[in-house]
Amino acid sequence: MTEATWGDDAKTPDIDWRMSAALENVPRGDEDLTEVTSLERAVRDWKALDTEHRNAAVLTPERPLQIDGASHASLSGDGIAALAERLPSANDEG
Repeated sequence: MTEATWGDDAKTPDIDWRMSAALENVPRGDEDLTEVTSLERAVRDWKALDTEHRNAAVLTPERPLQIDGASHASLSGDGIAALAERLPSANDEG
């Protein structure tokens, strides 16, 4: 019999950084368009935006993410910032 644990890892399970994600309301040339890419690339692109576009951006992952015990079908502002804090380092695989 396996005993369940309810630590911090249960609140934020491993994130699949390779899943598809749409980053909306960000500048692409002369227009604000949606880009579909990997979740990791979308979050890294969001980090490179100016404050105005960071505030306007909406990130929609392929499937809901669980962060700090809450499920998110889309994120903006502070939600994307919380996800950015969990980005793997550039040297990590996966």
